[in-house]
Amino acid sequence: MLLRDAHNRIIRDLRVSLTDRCNFRCFYCLPNGEPPLARRETILTFEEIERICEIFVSLGIEKIRLTGGEPLLRRDIEVLIEKLARLKIQDSGFRIQDSEIQESNPKSKIQNPKLKDLALTTNGHTFPRRAADLKRAGLDRVTISLDSLNRENFRKITGVDALENVQQSIEAAKRENLTPVKINAVIVRGRNDDELIDFAQFAREKNIKMRFIEFMPLDSSRVWTREMIVSGKEIFRRINARFPLILKEKSRGAETAWRYGFADGAAGEIGIVAPVTEMFCGACSRIRLTADGQIRTCLFSTNEHNLRDFVRSGATRAEIIEFIKDVVLKKEARHRINDKEFVQPARTMSFIGG
Repeated sequence: MLLRDAHNRIIRDLRVSLTDRCNFRCFYCLPNGEPPLARRETILTFEEIERICEIFVSLGIEKIRLTGGEPLLRRDIEVLIEKLARLKIQDSGFRIQDSEIQESNPKSKIQNPKLKDLALTTNGHTFPRRAADLKRAGLDRVTISLDSLNRENFRKITGVDALENVQQSIEAAKRENLTPVKINAVIVRGRNDDELIDFAQFAREKNIKMRFIEFMPLDSSRVWTREMIVSGKEIFRRINARFPLILKEKSRGAETAWRYGFADGAAGEIGIVAPVTEMFCGACSRIRLTADGQIRTCLFSTNEHNLRDFVRSGATRAEIIEFIKDVVLKKEARHRINDKEFVQPARTMSFIGG
């Protein structure tokens, strides 16, 4: 049984936001301080997340990424990771809510869970001292946000003086084999686009996957304008002029990034994610679950679907499956950033999860 939307796209990637809190104040996300936080009782518990993720995996989800806000602010996240990692164990006999499964189908049981990848996106602030525990709990890999290699510019962008922490996070991820290590940089004209070559050199020296992301209209202060976008094509052109690049694959499939290697054989990789100027909606395989239990079918959706209250109402496993399948059928064909009538989502990236 696979999750398939009305446009015949198979959904294999679930992004789960664990909190809307963050200890950074990036200008493109939360520059004006903490937003009104969701009430504690509205946030999904670990048990609820575990139950929901197991159902999603039974419907064909192969990748789960834990996001935020900053997910490492969620207390005891290692406990949740350990629970979710069990979904990767083949023929384990692992079951969640056996009575529910038998209620919907007395002869059924969970066999051969097929979760293939359990990842985490973090700003890296507290990651170095927690990397070993996260790996031990069952985390497969990590993506770290790094928007500047210059200490002062990093502070201006993020609102904190923590560049050294983030750099240590990269080494910690390598040391604990949380690989491949991916580094995300949101490129904004006039803010950090003058560091593109430095980032490419950094990827070569550190043997990491450096991913450049176009600035998207998901900021809380609503400062986004088209003039601030550095397009994927421009990013490629500027790096390629200094370090000639070779496209690794002719098709990116359901992935978000075009991936490039260095023509001279140097280590490292460049990835370019261009959701605004080169939308990749036609192959989108992602769905999102917010910290307070709302399903979002697109990063730019203006509608949410309240799975939390449905689960808490006492819904059976079979009913939850039907709810999820019905929501997936509502997944939009594409985002509308480039349409005149585009409306920025009411919730920003810190609420939605990356």
